[in-house]
Amino acid sequence: MNKLSTIAIMTVTVLAACSGPQRKSAGEGDWIVDRFDDIKVIRYEVPGFESLPLEEKLLVYYLGEAAKCGRDILYDQNCAINLPVRRTLETIYDNYRGDRSCREWKALEKYLKKVWFANGIHHHYSNDKFVPEFTAEYFDEVCRQVGDKAFGEDLLSYRGRVREAIFDPGLYATKLNSRDGDDLLLTSSSNYYSGISQAEAEKYYADMAAADAGNPEPASYGLNSQLVKDPATGLVYECVWKEGGMYSPAIERIVYWLAKAAEVAREPQKSTIEKLAAYYRTGNLRLFDEYNIAWVRDTVSNVDFVNGFIEDYGDPLGRKASWEANVNFMDREACRRTEIISENAQWFEDNSPVAPRYKKEKVKGVSAKVITVAMLGGDCYPATPIGINLPNADWIRKEYGSKSVTIDNITYAYDKAAQGNGFNEEFVLRAEDRERMEKYGKRADDLHTDLHECLGHGSGQLAPGTKGNELRNYSSTLEEARADLFGLYYIGDSKMVELGLVESFDTAKAQYAEYIMNGLMTQLARIEPGKNVEEAHMRNRKLIAEWCYEKGRGENVIEMVRQDGKTYVVVNDFERLRELFGELLREVQRIKSEGDYEAGRQLVENYAVKVDQELHREVLERYAALNIEPYGGFVNPEYEPVVRDGEIVDVKISYPADYVEQMRGYSRDYSFLPNRN
Repeated sequence: MNKLSTIAIMTVTVLAACSGPQRKSAGEGDWIVDRFDDIKVIRYEVPGFESLPLEEKLLVYYLGEAAKCGRDILYDQNCAINLPVRRTLETIYDNYRGDRSCREWKALEKYLKKVWFANGIHHHYSNDKFVPEFTAEYFDEVCRQVGDKAFGEDLLSYRGRVREAIFDPGLYATKLNSRDGDDLLLTSSSNYYSGISQAEAEKYYADMAAADAGNPEPASYGLNSQLVKDPATGLVYECVWKEGGMYSPAIERIVYWLAKAAEVAREPQKSTIEKLAAYYRTGNLRLFDEYNIAWVRDTVSNVDFVNGFIEDYGDPLGRKASWEANVNFMDREACRRTEIISENAQWFEDNSPVAPRYKKEKVKGVSAKVITVAMLGGDCYPATPIGINLPNADWIRKEYGSKSVTIDNITYAYDKAAQGNGFNEEFVLRAEDRERMEKYGKRADDLHTDLHECLGHGSGQLAPGTKGNELRNYSSTLEEARADLFGLYYIGDSKMVELGLVESFDTAKAQYAEYIMNGLMTQLARIEPGKNVEEAHMRNRKLIAEWCYEKGRGENVIEMVRQDGKTYVVVNDFERLRELFGELLREVQRIKSEGDYEAGRQLVENYAVKVDQELHREVLERYAALNIEPYGGFVNPEYEPVVRDGEIVDVKISYPADYVEQMRGYSRDYSFLPNRN
């Protein structure tokens, strides 16, 4: 794997009142705008936008438009049938004039909402295909009532394939298969590869890497392309995502808005945006490296962004990147804690429990900040990370550093939406743990995210001869475990008190109790009955919690307690647990540094995959009784330029509260790709 998996999607279940500066907020009942299936949709605010100077407001607006233009790309990347499915269902939704109160219509409507939320027909987290709660016969009937004319000739030609995709359980069964021993490409439905086996794809990129052997600055081969095998000739080739190539209609619109953004940006950001546009025009990965170097060096621009083919979680081989976007600006008051962490990066590296030969002698270019997100797009929308650390190329991180962010207004919105949901009372046994979580929970979550993103992903180094792609399908899980363990270990260090970031070890206790409970138990609410853990972040948390539980069993460090017919997870020895975090961090760093695939495979398969089905049933029942949706996502704000005498004199922000209307609007105004790409 040529890049680190850097977005940490934490399970936000233990929520406390938001600490920090006061802000004007919506009423308590206004945060959640829709609920369906296992999902709640939340609105987030953008405090401080009105106070930005006009050029920065325009920058947010133009970059925000670019963030919306790549939406169709992600749908197609997730599965080749996704765009026809979405458009067929949207046509039905917009044109059906029959009974919209019956059970089957409500089920079809829910299915469409899930497709919007997941950017396709597979669950955004579990990767399993959605099971429709309406029948194929009902689908046929509503299509007949809508009439062929409403669909148009092209979409009509997909009717049979759309019907099969929705109702045939064996077709496109999972977006991302990570089961050990399977051909991960032939058994996955994501659209990064076409007609090619895992062995063929691995050989293709191994040959490419061999031709570039010895290059200290290797390109991220395969990052921005679909790999295809021609069934007639057997020829293997790449369809590059660029202007004039695959996804060109959407990329052309992205480049248009990037050009508008460059017009109002100041240096060095102007040049950075222009480098990104040049990469989109050519597909040249060397230009992508130049863009990343320029982007990570820019630590002065208030407005910042992510836009491109970035993260590789959706690729079974951990090579190809999904399209995503994020527009943000600094929360200057909250940035002080990340500045403190960044300023002490060398101390953290020097005092890490990992083997000395795998530590960086000199930490370079670590920058971190707390941001206010202003627009989410692609693989960051509607579900979004709460922290980001980029760029991903190991050699860029080593030579130029990395940039990390914690997204404060998103965690704030999560908090407001979840207050009073009864989670702590149901799952946390001891009153002292609940009290610590209430007092320190949000601060602990924020600090863990800061440490995970700012230092965890950027810590350590590869051994000589290790290329970084040896861990293959286990790379994402192990990388997230490495960063999480770094944060868990250091949040309990006395240095945190010395730096003024925490008052005492109680902050670590709050984080440790929540993390272990989540990893061992409560995150199971996100998995369907009978399933194992597949998603990389969930595997990461389970790996850490299960490993620590087993290694600390003789000392009763962590205990599974049965009381009143319910199971609880209790941490009895927080100091020893911190030591265990350090021991596991040492081993995971060794695995990464040496590229020890077999040790990594054993660690993941032994601790991170299999689910105790009896415990799983209990968690699902208790969650259902609380009526808590385990997943959350967001509606974006809307931005409207104010024009006077032909000039934009201001940009107004508003906060829509209708999930369906936002999705319909995006499909109407930002849908640029054909059904077949």
